[in-house]
Amino acid sequence: MTKDILIVDDAENIVISLEFLMKKEGFNVRVASDGDAALQAMRDHVPDLVLLDVMMPKRDGYEVCQTIKASAEWQKTRIIMLTAKSRDVEREKGLAMGADDYITKPFATRELVAKVRKILKIDKG
Repeated sequence: MTKDILIVDDAENIVISLEFLMKKEGFNVRVASDGDAALQAMRDHVPDLVLLDVMMPKRDGYEVCQTIKASAEWQKTRIIMLTAKSRDVEREKGLAMGADDYITKPFATRELVAKVRKILKIDKG
């Protein structure tokens, strides 16, 4: 069964590369460019995993993460936060909000794919 991933990032170049990478790995991919669009996308179809940028217009990634995890309908959705913020306090905040993992930019694509597969419990196959 193919897993669904929602990519939430306002940087078009990152969205393009993440979308390409995740589709290449066999995932169904949808994209949102800000926090409000992410929550609307969640209402339209609940993904298995959200790749969530922290610094975005309208609602930041922390608020989106907290909203997803506070919803009975969405709380099982897995979240990997992606951000340029690398201080421990930001990582701890993301994990405290309910993120399953926190990866700092720039990141190795192989590392990201491995983490996505691990969180979604997908064997390399």
